[in-house]
Amino acid sequence: MREAGIFDGDTLVVDRAIKPHHGHIVVAVVEGEFTVKQLHDRAGRIKLKPANPTYPEIIPRDGQTVEVWGVVTASIKQFGV
Repeated sequence: MREAGIFDGDTLVVDRAIKPHHGHIVVAVVEGEFTVKQLHDRAGRIKLKPANPTYPEIIPRDGQTVEVWGVVTASIKQFGV
């Protein structure tokens, strides 16, 4: 999610009480695996878009389990000592 300012090693603050909407950065569980992507929701059809061009979009297929687990509200950077 580097294009969204989220990098390896960052700590994410995730609010599970926020209802996810189109454009939010979310933590989702796809087939049991956690991922961080931007939520696109148009006419009830969702897809999860990466903010890194080396990763593919996730467009749920029939029968595929996708759960939006929470909305990312902040990213905390840690610097090496």
